[in-house]
Amino acid sequence: MQQESHAWYAVYTKSRWEKKVAATLERRQIECYCPLNQVSRQWSDRRKVVYEPLFTSYVFVRVPESKKQLVREVEGIVNFVYWLGKPAMIPDHEIELIQRFLRHYREVSLEKFPLRHNDLVEITAGPLMHQRGRIIELGKNRVKAVLNSLGYAMLATVNADEVMMVTAS
Repeated sequence: MQQESHAWYAVYTKSRWEKKVAATLERRQIECYCPLNQVSRQWSDRRKVVYEPLFTSYVFVRVPESKKQLVREVEGIVNFVYWLGKPAMIPDHEIELIQRFLRHYREVSLEKFPLRHNDLVEITAGPLMHQRGRIIELGKNRVKAVLNSLGYAMLATVNADEVMMVTAS
């Protein structure tokens, strides 16, 4: 009999439910990881080291395809994080990198990788999905990209969250 392969997925939780969701998953014997960042907080009367979720509203779970429904039933979980219409799979090495990083550093902060003028991007949603182009204009939440196709340059204005960086090859 073939063993089902387990994969890491990100689940989106209710606001400030990351630790509760992780504890519930552990009680149900579902492998999970809630990366906690060690930070120092100052109150009026004292200073204390606390552990806060590194990724707000996210917990990682490692389950086979057949157990995804059990994960969805956990109180506090809103849904899986989706990428291109499917639950986003996170490679083992990325989870290990986060774990290793948090073991060696404290007071870690996250920053979204910025898009810049002339970056090569791929559109991830909508009618132009999988099309590649270069950013020619950046707005607050939208980007304008030029998509070269059939000898013409098509200009498309899309939401910034619908594009991803592409490494030049």
